[in-house]
Amino acid sequence: MHLLLLLSLPILSYLSKCIIHLFYTTWQSPSLTSIPGPFLARFTRLWYFSRVWKGHFETDNLDLHARYGPVVRIAPGHYSISERTAVKTVYGTGSRFPKSSWYEGWKHPSPDRWTLFTDRNIKRHSETRKRFSSLYSMSSLLHYEEFADQCAEIVCERLTEFAQSGQTFDLHYWLQCYAFDVIGDITFGQRFGFLDKGEDIEGAIAALQKVMAYSTLVGIYPEWHPRVYEPLSRFTSTGPAGRSFIMRFVAEKIHQLNEQRKTQPSQQPQQQQDPTPQRQDFLEKMAIARDKDPEKVTDYHLFMMGNSNIIAGSDTTAISLSAILYHLLRNPAMLARLRQEVDEFTAQGRCSARVTFKESQAMPYLQAVMKEALRMHSATGLPLWREVPAGGAEISGRFFPEGSVVGVNTWVAHYDEGVFPDAKSFRPERWIEAEKDDPTRLQMMNEMYMPFGLGSRTCLGKHISILEMSKLIPQMIRDFEFRLEKRTWDTDNKWFVKPLDFHVKVAVRAKAAG
Repeated sequence: MHLLLLLSLPILSYLSKCIIHLFYTTWQSPSLTSIPGPFLARFTRLWYFSRVWKGHFETDNLDLHARYGPVVRIAPGHYSISERTAVKTVYGTGSRFPKSSWYEGWKHPSPDRWTLFTDRNIKRHSETRKRFSSLYSMSSLLHYEEFADQCAEIVCERLTEFAQSGQTFDLHYWLQCYAFDVIGDITFGQRFGFLDKGEDIEGAIAALQKVMAYSTLVGIYPEWHPRVYEPLSRFTSTGPAGRSFIMRFVAEKIHQLNEQRKTQPSQQPQQQQDPTPQRQDFLEKMAIARDKDPEKVTDYHLFMMGNSNIIAGSDTTAISLSAILYHLLRNPAMLARLRQEVDEFTAQGRCSARVTFKESQAMPYLQAVMKEALRMHSATGLPLWREVPAGGAEISGRFFPEGSVVGVNTWVAHYDEGVFPDAKSFRPERWIEAEKDDPTRLQMMNEMYMPFGLGSRTCLGKHISILEMSKLIPQMIRDFEFRLEKRTWDTDNKWFVKPLDFHVKVAVRAKAAG
């Protein structure tokens, strides 16, 4: 009897906390009690946890708003919002809404370990971002094109081999190999080597997937992250172990760079004489900045940004590349129109064998296709959770007290029929038509378009990802024919909505072969 009572104490304690929290929020803001949502979501985060665990919350979120309206409760104190006005209020430039505690699950439990993605300190994030924004700017893309070119060539070699063998393969996996090798080359000056044989070098891809699953789920219960991280990191099959692997990998690359810089003479005089951009990787640029001003750029900044590039810079690009090709293959008329544009540019000498970024930017239909595909299948598939700042805020006609957690899911924003009519249809033309005939509509579409986030928290690597997509897609469309094995793919949403079975067959185009 006493043992049963002892075992029931944690459950009773948890239920008591839920009831106290419910009464507290009711007293603090009575208007929030009327916000609809699943019944269990009023009392516990378990409902949200279970739906995220199942891996399709991007569609769950759309269904919730279709059923309950523009504001939906999905956990105690957590509200998903779909109204357009909320996007500017919560995420717009100058917003005072910090990231919520969900992002704690994405960082190392040590308080001195932080990254741009996880940093909830608005002031520190802004200061850090300013230090590195030039490395990710559009003007820096010229330095990174050669890295992407080399990897694109190997992709085409692998596709040619698959064409000759006639076998079916998972295209998303190879696009992830491409994205991993490009970001590895850009960041460290060395490809990981995934594209050579399609092997998961040292288990890096598997490690990254474990990190995604662990961080996504533990972030729902961030108070558990410091307690379970260290014990779980001892087991190789866990997310903490995957994170530790990536951290060790990045630390070793930085160590190698530092040792190399000690033994090699400075190249600065030669660079001053030669105005031609040098093939310079990301860490090399940061090391030069560190050596120039050690107080502004430290070794930890090198580690932080190298780690972020690997974790955020491979999956998102691979998913976006897959989304573009998937929707093109499901819509032959759009594929034919894009291929015609690329063929015409090639015939006119405006599209090189190695498609340059500048050439890709001159192709209007390509740009519309990319934008529409990322609208329909954004890499992120959970609400971008933010915490209501001091003083509270009025959003969508309701007052949310300080500490409430609110968020807009990119998928919910992108499937808003008021902004994107016939939102479930893949229509690249909508972007061209709006730009030509309806600037007001275009502005509204752009304000709700958020595959890379919005405002001060826009993904820092956005331009690198766009570079990789802009160069590879026209080359693949021009040189190869693809055939889907399944009309509809399956996905798994652990923050990133990752395709699981993008199986295709490929053939070399007759024009390309000739």
